[in-house]
Amino acid sequence: MDLIRGLISFILHIDEHLVEIIDIFGGWSYIILFLIVFVETGVVIFPFLPGDSLLFASGAFAALGSFHFLLLIVVFFAAAVAGDTVNYHIGKKIGTSIPPDSWLGKMINREKMEKAEAFFNKHGGKTIVIARFMPFIRTFIPFVAGASRMNYRYFLVYNVVGAALWVGICTTAGYLFGNIPIIKENFSTVILLIIFVSVLPAIIGYLKSKLDNRASGKR
Repeated sequence: MDLIRGLISFILHIDEHLVEIIDIFGGWSYIILFLIVFVETGVVIFPFLPGDSLLFASGAFAALGSFHFLLLIVVFFAAAVAGDTVNYHIGKKIGTSIPPDSWLGKMINREKMEKAEAFFNKHGGKTIVIARFMPFIRTFIPFVAGASRMNYRYFLVYNVVGAALWVGICTTAGYLFGNIPIIKENFSTVILLIIFVSVLPAIIGYLKSKLDNRASGKR
């Protein structure tokens, strides 16, 4: 519970924690930011680390001169691409050998793998790009892509495109709007709103799936 509370506090008060990181580590802060985004996107068991909120807050600090904006973009972009690439290869390596009785095995079984492969063959690029803007899901999608043996070159193209859009939009939004007084004074609320908007497509998709299943059951 203490770990969960700490993570929630870190995400909701990420501006305060960034101040601490910058004060303590100075220029080494770029490496810390790289590692957070890399692990959040690259390790399937760490989907709860901050993503959108970290990019937004870092962009706001770049506007104040704490970070070099273009360097920040490069660091986040490299971390996002590298993270998804590692996640893809982890999925390709162990995706089909996950013990079926494990928590991950219950989420990813043979039937789901086959469905994922068919889905990626039809909508792969779009899925990878859109998933960038969806917490939790963006950590899971590259793993499934690798496990379902999606063509790597095809995956890499959309990995790069998705990373560029995600990093560019979120970081630039923080740079342009993060220090507007009303946003700065209500930063926690803004972060919550960012998280809500990010997960909204997943919520809509889940509800639509439930409604479709109910409709199919009535026929």
